[in-house]
Amino acid sequence: MPTVTPFLWFDGHVQEAVDFYTSLFGDSSVRDVSHYPESSPMLPGEVMLATLHIGGQDVMILNGGPHYHLSPAASLFVSCEDQAEVDFLWDRLCDGGEPGQCGWLVDRYGLSWQIVPTALGRLLGDPNPERSARAMQAMLRMTKLDVAALEAAADGAP
Repeated sequence: MPTVTPFLWFDGHVQEAVDFYTSLFGDSSVRDVSHYPESSPMLPGEVMLATLHIGGQDVMILNGGPHYHLSPAASLFVSCEDQAEVDFLWDRLCDGGEPGQCGWLVDRYGLSWQIVPTALGRLLGDPNPERSARAMQAMLRMTKLDVAALEAAADGAP
């Protein structure tokens, strides 16, 4: 059966990014790293391609140069069990990066992430449409998602 693996185009800093990403997730590993050969148009010996396993997912990162750029049109979605996980990942990924709205951010390498507590899905899917709408409105005003504030909003707190 075929497998689907995200393949990301970076402009340099691949080894640094691999080390950073694998430091964030406890079940991480580097599956493979290849380097540019002497005959390549890129700097010989520099990382060409790395495959890493993070958060249960293989991800390939190519050091392809400045021809293409990452965009928020594609992101890595991380489902967090609690606020502590949200805080840990958000704080580290935003370091040198840029926070966005509704749990989205762009890290220092230009990769977009969605750091989302599992509680958000429960709140937005609440059978009471008023609770769901209040949670949605609260989320739309947030950058980093705050579980307690989302739950309070769903319950009708101002």
